[in-house]
Amino acid sequence: MNHVDHAQRARDLFYSGYNCAQAVFCAYAEDMGLDLETAARLASSFGGGLGRLRELCGALSGAEMALGYLRGYADVTDPALKSGHYRQVRALANAFRDKNGTYICRELLKDVITTPGGEPEARTPEFYASRPCLRLVGEAAGLLEEMLQEG
Repeated sequence: MNHVDHAQRARDLFYSGYNCAQAVFCAYAEDMGLDLETAARLASSFGGGLGRLRELCGALSGAEMALGYLRGYADVTDPALKSGHYRQVRALANAFRDKNGTYICRELLKDVITTPGGEPEARTPEFYASRPCLRLVGEAAGLLEEMLQEG
């Protein structure tokens, strides 16, 4: 199997117009056996910190969704599986926070002038240049890749 640079794939997807959560989740679509459209739909609600509410960073949400698909649990009768998975979830979130100081969207964008309200902003060169999101989607996808490689 060819090695996929998930971080670069996530940046490419974000730059092509996918939201932050979609970019990271879709970077792992092939690994999850999902087509791009299905993956994009599943992650579509989480961009902009959950529909532009500016809560949990969408890039991290996309990574956590992929972690759940790839390493999550389905046996709800085994509390150890849930506990073990939640440890991985926290480890990924903490690694993201350690790199960026926070995982809250509005805090990550504190120095960026954004339009108020829930409407997405146009993807212009100024949009990409003014915010850390392109870097953040690459970091989130890369952190997940490191976690998955560690086993």
